[in-house]
Amino acid sequence: MRFLCTGRRRAFVAALAALMVLLASCAQIPRSGPVGKSQDEGAGNPNAPVFFPAAPRAGSTPEAVIEDFYMAGSGYEDDYPVARQYLTQAQAVTWKPDKRAIVFRGAHVVKTAVENEYLYEVDLAYTVDADGIATQFPPGTKETIPVSLEKVEGEWRISKVPDGTAIPEETFKVIYGAFPIYFYDPTFTYAVPDYRWFIKKKTVKSMTSALLAGPAPYLRGAVVSAFPSGMKLARESVPVVSGAAQVDLSAKELFDASAEDRQRMQNQLALTFRGQPDVINVQLRADQDLVRVEDNGTVLPPVVDKNVPARQIAVSNGDLVRYENNRVSPLPDIQSVAGLGPHSPAESPVSQTVAFLNGDKTTLYSIEPGQPARQLTTRSTLAGPSFSPHDWVWTAGPGASGNTEVVAFKPTGVAPGMAVPTATISPTWLSGRTIKDFRISREGTRALVISEANGKSVVQVTGIVRNADGAPKDLTTPITLFTSTSPDQGVWVNGSTVAVMASSATATVVPELLSLTSGEPQQLAPWDGLMSLSAGNGAEQIYGQSTAGIFQRVGNGWELQLKGPTEPAFPG
Repeated sequence: MRFLCTGRRRAFVAALAALMVLLASCAQIPRSGPVGKSQDEGAGNPNAPVFFPAAPRAGSTPEAVIEDFYMAGSGYEDDYPVARQYLTQAQAVTWKPDKRAIVFRGAHVVKTAVENEYLYEVDLAYTVDADGIATQFPPGTKETIPVSLEKVEGEWRISKVPDGTAIPEETFKVIYGAFPIYFYDPTFTYAVPDYRWFIKKKTVKSMTSALLAGPAPYLRGAVVSAFPSGMKLARESVPVVSGAAQVDLSAKELFDASAEDRQRMQNQLALTFRGQPDVINVQLRADQDLVRVEDNGTVLPPVVDKNVPARQIAVSNGDLVRYENNRVSPLPDIQSVAGLGPHSPAESPVSQTVAFLNGDKTTLYSIEPGQPARQLTTRSTLAGPSFSPHDWVWTAGPGASGNTEVVAFKPTGVAPGMAVPTATISPTWLSGRTIKDFRISREGTRALVISEANGKSVVQVTGIVRNADGAPKDLTTPITLFTSTSPDQGVWVNGSTVAVMASSATATVVPELLSLTSGEPQQLAPWDGLMSLSAGNGAEQIYGQSTAGIFQRVGNGWELQLKGPTEPAFPG
């Protein structure tokens, strides 16, 4: 058995690290070249580190050939030429390295009972598919890759190996980056990020192909694209010429699209490429001919990273109040609900509708200016309410049969005594779990779900599928965000990050930031007795509340803002 952590491996990694430092010190390539200059068709970040793996060495054992082959997976430029040297001629022609990337924490070669057949056994950290969709795995997750070898002119070469590469986690973090490709909410009002992992130096083509392939599974049905299903690139490249990304699409689908859809296509690509240093604008082309996109004023650019109002709703002296600019004031035109013992308040981001739970958190109420509180549902226990920008208020709790149900109501504008539009969803993936917190994203297409089973909680993000009239219909199978704690509360910080914590009235609480762009939780400063968490626009606007008052995150600590109010929450 040969492990990666041999002296030869350490020397190799050290040499690569030195090379990367040298490359990082070089002068930056200008943002755009002279007129007519075309970047490489895999254009991306020209300053991304480049690895130069070792070629096969004479006399290597089968185990060493397998290890060196996978180490050579870091040399991606020019279609992995060094890695192909470890393969037989036939396998080098058919091997497709871009099909899948296996990212491992550790790996070793295992000889099987069959002659010249081996297993490359890895401790799996991530897998990344051809469209950049990453799946994270906890430590101890094993995967084995079958590898066959044969001798070619006296040297061992790999004659059979699955498509894809396998690289160490440390190398992956240097070569790959998380990039958002953008889709729309069903109304085309908001841009929704769908984070994918691509090799940093050749992102433009990868992003375009992924965008045309459609959203990741957890967003499928929750978001829409301006690109019709089946539309493809007319050529397998997206050159960047004088700052213009030339996206050459199949002519029929492009010409069949309306002027509005073409404008939305261009907007969608421009948002997706906006972080690419050499892309200034986007050109749509059909069979290499430029297609002019006319802006007739009917298509507005989508809202990116929708902000929430600066105010918060809170509870003070047993009633609902507004908390803003470090002052407490009554909610405008809202009657007192002190008799209902309000908890877990929420306010709509688009109207003056408010929702809250009663004292024992078994009943959900809503209230609007000039109207009395309206009872929406009663359960044995309920998660705190959360509003979408469509004025639906969401909660979750056990149904009549004891199964977990997610329920949404739209009370805004409904006269007293009239039926409130309602939707009830029972996702199979929540079977046997208790929802501790359920928070709608700022653009309303996703939800943060913290659920618990057998004393262990999990943090997930799901997509919200809606009917044509906008009414909630279903929740997609979610993705999981890894955390080092067992949280029971969470809030959206922005379009890609949530803050979570395990609340406690007595213990020290360490909130964490979890990002769709990273598998590593970021711990915030600890604080004693944090009972609630809220977040405005960005990581600098995170608030925690304990018996000592409301605190705001400042730098690496917490700063007291105001004593008295509890359970503050930004609109949403």
